[in-house]
Amino acid sequence: MTTIAAALMIAFAAIAGGIGNSVVFSKYLEGIARQPEARGTLFGQMFIGIGLVEAVPIISVAFGILVLLGVFGG
Repeated sequence: MTTIAAALMIAFAAIAGGIGNSVVFSKYLEGIARQPEARGTLFGQMFIGIGLVEAVPIISVAFGILVLLGVFGG
């Protein structure tokens, strides 16, 4: 049962990271389309947003691997 739980945790983390990154990047492109002179500012903010979005799936994958290895008493 813990193997299934860990696999689901890792799978949903990957899906959520992909969806989050696509939303951030689409808003970045939308911002450039509306105001092209703000491209430099938006570029930096986009990478900060992508970094924040990616932090949670990376942590979730790490916990999923720990669950698979039996670190949490599984």
